[in-house]
Amino acid sequence: MAALALAGLSLGAAAPAAAHSYIVASSPAEGSTISDVPENFSVTANELLLDLNGDGSGFAIQVVDAAGLYYGDGCTVVSGSTLSMGATLGNAGDYRVYWQVISADGHVVSGEFPFVWAPGDGAVNTPGLGAPPVCGESATEPTPTPSATPEPDEAVAPEPSATATPVAEIDGESVASVNPFYIAGGIIGLLAVIVVIVTVARRQSMAGTDNATPPSSDGEPPADDPGSTTENT
Repeated sequence: MAALALAGLSLGAAAPAAAHSYIVASSPAEGSTISDVPENFSVTANELLLDLNGDGSGFAIQVVDAAGLYYGDGCTVVSGSTLSMGATLGNAGDYRVYWQVISADGHVVSGEFPFVWAPGDGAVNTPGLGAPPVCGESATEPTPTPSATPEPDEAVAPEPSATATPVAEIDGESVASVNPFYIAGGIIGLLAVIVVIVTVARRQSMAGTDNATPPSSDGEPPADDPGSTTENT
């Protein structure tokens, strides 16, 4: 499990050394069991800490649970002999605090200590992070909120589109699909029938004229056929 990714941080507890700062108090207290989230995670040294730049460079504090998740807001503050960071905690269980400070003589001192988190009623549990928190960024990983499933709208019947007037059909075929040659052929056939009728009628008329007996030159009706017999009454 990774702890502080800073130079000089030791995972073992740092023993007090001559001329170096050492921790005299912490929050939570080393080895304690807490039921409320503290306002801050903090360590307090026996003397003033050396923050030359005034921005906490070289100082660090991290809180990790048994699963390796990180907690806190990542904003370290050096004030006199105390190093602190805003606190958050997740599920109940064992936690460890890793810290690093710069003592008054310029030496880097680091260490760690455990505590147990046993949240009481109403305690706020915050999801842990997979990496050390960064100051100014969200201290928690956002949990996607399932969006409400929209209720299906009432089905709206589509507006009827303009319907074309059907084309009259001839023998199952639309007029538009009839070949124009068929129409021309029908007209020619009809004209042929008319010509035949007129020709026959004229021939019959001429034949009737030829069969009629012309009158005699003196205007007398033609003599009766000698073979015919006139019956006198």
